[in-house]
Amino acid sequence: MPWIIEWGRVLVSMSCGGCWTAKTPFPIVPRGRARLGSAWRGGVAVRGRRADRAAAHGAVPAAGVMPTFQFLPFSALLGTLGLLCVVFTGFWSQHWRGGFAWDGSTKMFNWHPICMVTGMLVLYGAAVLVYRVPSSWAGPKLPWKLLHAALTLAAFVLVVLGLVAVFGFHNAQGTPNMYSLHSWLGLAAVLFFSCQWLMGFTAFLLPWSPAWLRIIYKPVHVFFGSTILALAMAASISGINEKLFFSLTNKTVPYAKLPPEAWFANSLGMLILVFGLLVLWALATPAWKRPESESLEDRQPLLH
Repeated sequence: MPWIIEWGRVLVSMSCGGCWTAKTPFPIVPRGRARLGSAWRGGVAVRGRRADRAAAHGAVPAAGVMPTFQFLPFSALLGTLGLLCVVFTGFWSQHWRGGFAWDGSTKMFNWHPICMVTGMLVLYGAAVLVYRVPSSWAGPKLPWKLLHAALTLAAFVLVVLGLVAVFGFHNAQGTPNMYSLHSWLGLAAVLFFSCQWLMGFTAFLLPWSPAWLRIIYKPVHVFFGSTILALAMAASISGINEKLFFSLTNKTVPYAKLPPEAWFANSLGMLILVFGLLVLWALATPAWKRPESESLEDRQPLLH
């Protein structure tokens, strides 16, 4: 039978790197082959300028992986979604929640969502995708590392302002702190984010950072990059829901009646979800990962 013959081919293990193996019917590309100057399309090596164009356009590195699109149009879509997240948050705070102030009132609290969405979600999402930009694959890595550090530092500053706003509002109004699931998720995201930035700066930017530390810490840094973004998404969505439950009561229009503010804020939550999931999808796309480099620059401290 044809299917017996086909599976017989699958069970035949061959020694070459892109051939059939007993474990998978898809071509296997050895780690480190798809570098700048060479790419893989359907298990076939493509070299030279053609390979560079394929890599820049998000070529699939091997058969059997998820499909991908061109990175630059995709990043433009992400930028638009991120901007909409910030604009929607600001409009919600201004139109329905009374605007902004720094006086301990509800208007002071409104700085909390705008700072957190801008910092922990949008700026941080941009920072984690810095090394997915095709132009970052060639040349020195130091400018891109500095850009990554600057974006995350700007996000951290906004996070601190957002925390000061919410704690200042709670203390002025006599509201307890850190009692809800939203606050626990947000605090976990902030703590992980702070440790991530400090460890990243120590391991990848300090002149005396040893090579073995960068090698050991890099996969941990990558893992927690996605984890922090997922926590930020969960904290943002739960915070929107919590604010609606507190604000839309029987004294106004109940949340269960789904007034216009509820429609708008729920849409903001879905927008945040879409933005975060697309960032995580971009991080998991193999064709957009920066090729591993074994240059001398990667084995030496970056600031020297």
